[in-house]
Amino acid sequence: MRIVYCIKGTFNSGGMERVLSNKANYLANNGYDVGVITTDQKEKLPYFFMDPRIIQHDLGINYSDNEGKSLWRKVLSYVLKQKQHRKKLTAILKEWQADIVISMFDHEVTLLHQIEDGSSKVLEIHFSRFKRLQYDKKGVWALVNKWRSWQDLRLAKRYDKFVVLTEEDRNYWGQLRNLAVIPNSNSFETVETAVLKNKRAIAVGRFDYQKGFDELIQIWQKIQNSYPGWCLDIVGEGPLEASYSLMIEKLGLQNAVFLRPPEKDIKKTYLKYSFLVMTSRYEGFGMVLTEAQVCGLPVIAYACKCGPRDIIVDGVNGFLIEDRDGQKMESRIAQLIDDELLREDMGVLGKMMSSRFSEKQVMLRWSDLFNNIVANSVNSKNRRR
Repeated sequence: MRIVYCIKGTFNSGGMERVLSNKANYLANNGYDVGVITTDQKEKLPYFFMDPRIIQHDLGINYSDNEGKSLWRKVLSYVLKQKQHRKKLTAILKEWQADIVISMFDHEVTLLHQIEDGSSKVLEIHFSRFKRLQYDKKGVWALVNKWRSWQDLRLAKRYDKFVVLTEEDRNYWGQLRNLAVIPNSNSFETVETAVLKNKRAIAVGRFDYQKGFDELIQIWQKIQNSYPGWCLDIVGEGPLEASYSLMIEKLGLQNAVFLRPPEKDIKKTYLKYSFLVMTSRYEGFGMVLTEAQVCGLPVIAYACKCGPRDIIVDGVNGFLIEDRDGQKMESRIAQLIDDELLREDMGVLGKMMSSRFSEKQVMLRWSDLFNNIVANSVNSKNRRR
């Protein structure tokens, strides 16, 4: 079976890129022909390892060139790039003759389902139904995002299958007949377990509005006043790095909060910490939560849309905090700092619960989905004869 993924690029260190590389590598290792088509790779290497058997092809559309332009110049350029995208994508798909082509909800989402290359079309989303409405945009951009959110639902209906990451998100999309739920799998497995005795907490993610690290830094100022020996490391990169650095300096947290660069082998990093904190304003899944669990870390997260509710059982493997309740977040962090036995119990249970997201279990669900799609496609073609 030939499976082809479409994505903007594989050069970023984000969760979507990690998930794609893990899935593509697994499929290539298990007898599938796998291809990845990008639009904005610009000759950069993939950030995560990609099996050499995976065919990679960049269309050279480069939507990112529109960044910084005015709204109307963006619209005009986007229309032209979409026309170019459709032409080039159609040509390569007809050449590759895939059984299934998957959009990861990037720029191809508006046109892939219309391409007649003989393949079935699958759409998977790595954010929640409310992604576009949570950007906190104002004015014209707020109206644009409302329209795009409506458009997302309309487009999702046009694919043979639409895959979301959580049961929570399933409910937000309404009664779509083509909808399926398949979570992200653990990014790695390890028999090692964090000892949970280091006076360090970790947060992981891109330095942008979504991850809410601005709130976390302010919360840690209060933690530092009560627990001066405890430190917070925020691992990532992104456009708000300079802003975060300035905030840390203004709050006098230079010896308590540290910005760390991304780690390709994040597994070894988690093992050095005593718990993980996630303050995201929105998510699609929250992969850092499952990664931390594999390493035996308790996890604390806001109950944002979507992800944490599907992963955290409050008081069992961590704490689930009512969204944006900073006072409660501070209280739960303090509770974990104070109680080493609680950290150990939650870490043990979290590691046990992480088996729900094992690569084997999750990829079996993808294999079943692929097999059903191909079987239905064959039956449909036979009926038309």
